[in-house]
Amino acid sequence: MPTLLQILPQIPCFLAHTTNRTHTTHPTHNATITITSTTRTNTTLQVVASTKPTKTQSQSPTKTNEDDYYATLKALNSKGRSPRKSLGQHYMLDSSINEQLACAADVKDGDMVLEIGPGTGSLTNVLLNSGATVLAIEKDPYMAAIVGERFASIDRVKILQEDFTRCHIRSHLLSYRKSHSSDDDSQYAKVVANIPFNISTDVVKLLLPMGDIFSEVVLLLQDETALRMVEPSLRTSEYRPINIFINFYADPEYKFRVPRANFFPQPKVDAAVVAFRLKQSSDYPPVSSIKSFFAMVNSAFNGKRKMLRKSLQHICTSVETEEALAKLGLSATSRPEELTLDDFVRLHDLIVKL
Repeated sequence: MPTLLQILPQIPCFLAHTTNRTHTTHPTHNATITITSTTRTNTTLQVVASTKPTKTQSQSPTKTNEDDYYATLKALNSKGRSPRKSLGQHYMLDSSINEQLACAADVKDGDMVLEIGPGTGSLTNVLLNSGATVLAIEKDPYMAAIVGERFASIDRVKILQEDFTRCHIRSHLLSYRKSHSSDDDSQYAKVVANIPFNISTDVVKLLLPMGDIFSEVVLLLQDETALRMVEPSLRTSEYRPINIFINFYADPEYKFRVPRANFFPQPKVDAAVVAFRLKQSSDYPPVSSIKSFFAMVNSAFNGKRKMLRKSLQHICTSVETEEALAKLGLSATSRPEELTLDDFVRLHDLIVKL
């Protein structure tokens, strides 16, 4: 039976000041704590504990306790670390959100999953519990050591201490898959990650064109960024080249919002989960050259609210751009934020023939 001293540290500080009768259940010991308070300082605690194993206690060997605030601090303190702002480190404190992340990607037994920035391993733990084989890329050498030690006894996880934005992810993944060969060598991998907000665009640009090896990319992003990527509005400043890029390579879906209080340290903004279902190359919009297409798109958006006949002058003359726009049923004064992905595809097709 757990002692009072074992349970007390788990009681949130604010309960000591409550004026109501409160019941809370200890997550691992099935202990009910009743707190009755008539003043701020006169508090009576009644602890009713049971040694009956809960679901948490009867987990499989790979499962560990929830990655709450205390577990996160303990992991960081083990290496004398604190979250580094320069690396955008914000650790998830709610394991149920990690479970929703895995669920959004439909992670199941036998899946190969790439995780970016595993931190203390809270999401890694959920992915392993789902039966997946995990390749985790961690830039911070201290965090790579923490998560490596945590799962040292499990052969379904590999930790690479590298900068994801600079590593050769394709070769790493193919090599790791070969060492964990399955009956289905053509199986697509998935990406499930709680990434630093400051590398969101870089990660999206690197992963979305890899539809030949990934089927799904599920990322926890800054909420504002998530909305911009998934639900941009035409004719607004929020509509940018990244929106054309995303819809060219994937079908994005905004899944759910994650309040900032679920992170340590707490960021200044909320987060959100976005799922990108990657397209195969045969499903890409029909362009003669992907490289020249995006060169045209990026040029089109150069200069705030510039008309296309001006921003595309280094590709063709203003008259030629106006004629191409007219063939598409668009105004000669059209600006890039007024064109859909399909409009850009057709415009590119006309321009490359000039």
